[in-house]
Amino acid sequence: MSLLEMLQKRHSIRKYTDADISDQDLQTILQAGLLSASGRAVRPWEFIVVRNKETLQKMSGSRVGAAKMLENANAAIVVIADESKTDVWVEDCSIAMSNMHLAASTLGIGSCWIQGRLRMTPNDTTTEDYLRDLLGYPADYRLEATLSLGMPAEEKAQTELSALSVDKIHYEKY
Repeated sequence: MSLLEMLQKRHSIRKYTDADISDQDLQTILQAGLLSASGRAVRPWEFIVVRNKETLQKMSGSRVGAAKMLENANAAIVVIADESKTDVWVEDCSIAMSNMHLAASTLGIGSCWIQGRLRMTPNDTTTEDYLRDLLGYPADYRLEATLSLGMPAEEKAQTELSALSVDKIHYEKY
């Protein structure tokens, strides 16, 4: 499958079966994150893998209206970074998130990017502070996002190239 074909098939999946993700597949997803491009090869990210169902349940309350899929996820990967290492930590973490999101799709695993940076819980706590308290990561590390993972309980149609908004492409000048 070409990269373009894989991108056409990839969708955010929020409904999961109760089937487990294999340790090998989870390692492949994590390796895709670790292989990500990074400005000046600083690699400021750290990944927290969560498989404990009770913790995933608690994590489902980490965001207003956007993290409920964690209740039924088989795993989650929380991406944090040491912002003192580079001023492009957000971009670097986003590339790692994207690579893991795409790797999951190639393995037939559903995933969904749950933005955490600059987001709030239903109780007006920042998502970052909520997850820091729950997962114990250092105070000087910043949250980028969480990737939920599970075997898909929903199917979505492939995006057709003819449906792309090519009017968003500009050549030479806007």
